[in-house]
Amino acid sequence: MTTTNSPSSKSKASSSTTAAASSPSPPTAEKGVVDNALHALGFEYTLISPEKVIGRLTVTLTCCQPFKVLNGGVSALIAESTASLGGYVASGYRRVFGVQLSTNHIKPAMLGEQVEAEATPVRVGRTIQVWEVQIRKIDPSTSSSKVLLSTSRVVLLSNMEAPKEMKEYEEKIKKYARL
Repeated sequence: MTTTNSPSSKSKASSSTTAAASSPSPPTAEKGVVDNALHALGFEYTLISPEKVIGRLTVTLTCCQPFKVLNGGVSALIAESTASLGGYVASGYRRVFGVQLSTNHIKPAMLGEQVEAEATPVRVGRTIQVWEVQIRKIDPSTSSSKVLLSTSRVVLLSNMEAPKEMKEYEEKIKKYARL
């Protein structure tokens, strides 16, 4: 895995797909928390890069509505959080703000099922970024079979400098991001 201390450019972003397979995995409870809200629900990132952010969650009572179905608000939280993390990395670690979120729920995920979120950029501009996030249910018999549960569009404002207090967070993300 290659990390740099300078903002990533398009050429650096396109090289992330060639990251070494031996890259350290993204932070978990033992290694450091990337997102406090998602961590509290049991969400774990499996890939962080400027081109894609992937993470998984097992549906527990904590993230269910009373009918033991994944709460739509949790799906929206996952969408905005994964897109924001991708936008943060893609912008060269600049401050990002969600300015619009639209989520369409297609199928439910039941208590005990595992879901995977995948956020990919539609457009990464200097001021505005648009990300698409798909949440899919993972078939327990084969992790390659996935059913679409929801799709979200997240628009981010990304033209502000991150405050100095974010430097520690930036270093944590750089450690696990595939750049």
